Amino acid sequence: MSFENRDWIRPRAQPRMAIPQWSVTTWIIAICVAVFVIDGFLGKTIPGWMFVGSTDLNGQPLSPTQLNQARPIGEMKSLSMAPLDPAIAQLIREVAKTIPFSRANIGIEPLQINDQIVGFAWFEATTPLQAWLHFSTSTALWSGDSPPGRGLELWRFIGFQFLHADLSHLLFNMMALYFFGPIVERYLGGKRYLAFYLICGIAGAAMYLMLNFLGIQANAMFPNNKIPFVLPNDPTTSLVGASAGIFGVIMAAAFLAPTAQVLLFFILPMPLRTLAYALVVIALCAIFFGFSNAGGEAGHLGGAIAGYWFIRHPDSLHGLLNLLGNADPTSRTRKLKASKGRDSGPDAATIDRILDKIRKGGLQALSASEREILRAASRKQR
Repeated sequence: MSFENRDWIRPRAQPRMAIPQWSVTTWIIAICVAVFVIDGFLGKTIPGWMFVGSTDLNGQPLSPTQLNQARPIGEMKSLSMAPLDPAIAQLIREVAKTIPFSRANIGIEPLQINDQIVGFAWFEATTPLQAWLHFSTSTALWSGDSPPGRGLELWRFIGFQFLHADLSHLLFNMMALYFFGPIVERYLGGKRYLAFYLICGIAGAAMYLMLNFLGIQANAMFPNNKIPFVLPNDPTTSLVGASAGIFGVIMAAAFLAPTAQVLLFFILPMPLRTLAYALVVIALCAIFFGFSNAGGEAGHLGGAIAGYWFIRHPDSLHGLLNLLGNADPTSRTRKLKASKGRDSGPDAATIDRILDKIRKGGLQALSASEREILRAASRKQR
């Protein structure tokens, strides 16, 4: 044996450091925080504009015919910045005196029909990501309240879930997701949990949309009467936040671990199931009596209803998962495949037995060995 071939002289391969894999819950929290920080920095240099209404040249709402035909011209400009044409600038100043909303931080966009100016679209200054991702009735669908030439911006059903109004809004939502998200993610598996979370958020937006549409119709039919359980607020009112998806997560966690003790406001102990249902009651009361945050509570209610349904029918998520790849190992319909030359892990019957036990008694009913089996099956299929 030559000198260089001796075992003690050979360079040994350095062990690779294991790269920790983030859970879906961690990724959602990271994205929400990143969006909040990035939007804050961008907002200092790049203006964003949120649609608040459109008027004719007399400051009155455009007719449905005009709304269908009007198209924006030129670039968005702040009301404090006069357009190039002095005649248009004077016209804007006159109309601005009659607009039915605050003129602070307002931008304008002239509207034309057949090369003739017929009115203006009005926008409120905001940050760029808030303007692009927020949800509202006027931007989510084509309607008479949509910005002229725009509407049906379906990406907002998901985009608004990663926005937050301020730091306290972000912190409370992320804390709830940090504590309750892992319970649901361990049960559903990563892919199904992501689908579950996003669907709950979409359900919250859909609930807000439905109640706002009913409120507008009720307000038009009965202008002097307050109809309970509808939202007659301005269709341009924005909806932001992860709360709808998080309410779905809380409802799911309450199903999986109903007797787990939580501290309300870090002081008052109560079972998780009691907390979840109390939050739903608060949302119902806020919508019924028309409290100040009734729109946000409508989103909470929609997310809670979706969470209640899908945690009890997780197989309903499989259709969406077919677009994302194979179902998770926690799926009752997936057969765990044995790898040649390796340990095949727990069989499908064992997984089914563990899932049935969770449904009957929650996660706390599992033994230490059963928890390890579930974790091993999840790691094996990632």
